[in-house]
Amino acid sequence: MRQLVLGTALAALAIATAACTTAEMQSAASSAASPAASAALAAAVAAPTRTPANVARDRHRHPVETLSFFGVRPNHTVVELWPGGGWYTEILAPYLAQGGGTYYAAALGGRAPALDKMREANPSLYGDIRVAAFPAFDAAEPRVPDGSADVVLTFRNVHNWVQGYQRDGQDYGAEAFAQIYRMLKPGGTLGIVDHRLPESADAAREKTSGYVKVSTVRRLAEGAGFRFAGASEVNANPNDTADWPQGVWTLPPVLRLKEVDREKYLAIGESDRMTLKFVKPR
Repeated sequence: MRQLVLGTALAALAIATAACTTAEMQSAASSAASPAASAALAAAVAAPTRTPANVARDRHRHPVETLSFFGVRPNHTVVELWPGGGWYTEILAPYLAQGGGTYYAAALGGRAPALDKMREANPSLYGDIRVAAFPAFDAAEPRVPDGSADVVLTFRNVHNWVQGYQRDGQDYGAEAFAQIYRMLKPGGTLGIVDHRLPESADAAREKTSGYVKVSTVRRLAEGAGFRFAGASEVNANPNDTADWPQGVWTLPPVLRLKEVDREKYLAIGESDRMTLKFVKPR
């Protein structure tokens, strides 16, 4: 059975890889994983321990393709910023634990209740998760050690920093990127996925819609010292016009309008997302 699951996952990986553009493949070439690492990642995504509701969203989030593009390897020290309910934790924590790597969950105030529950429910799988604060606004808060991470990942969070989430609406994007820069090793990778606001849109919408411009993300990252290393369209959704009445939360999975035009928004799917890779210079 395990061989069947792994075989199916590897077949899916092969199809997804073939769908990538030549530019994406060239951009990722320098950090391409070994066949063994690719197999381990595919197996982690296909693992029966994942929550079925999370697996159902793979078609929107493309975890194998996304993590492959970011060059995440099983022996890496990986920091996930604001892991939320643990969607990526279910993949990353076992993948890294089995490969000798380390998984950090970095959250506001160093608190990650959903991950605490995961560790309590399955300590053999999630017991090695390390928790830190991000951004750390208090000197006493536990931080990811400077220069310790091979990869830092954040999924749909930059817009929150720009909006000043939990900070009275005060933009702390620059501080967030500065802290990310410090935690990475020289040559380390920052991988970002976020809801994409068209460049032609009013920038004020970044404060209310949940969408953010690629140019804003690049400005923040490059301002902190990062070098832009490439982009992928693996998480793009051309059906998302990014102009919905309740912002990005109009679309699934939130569906803030509830039954109003529900089928329309389900048909559109989850948001159009940028997938950007940055590197801390050596």
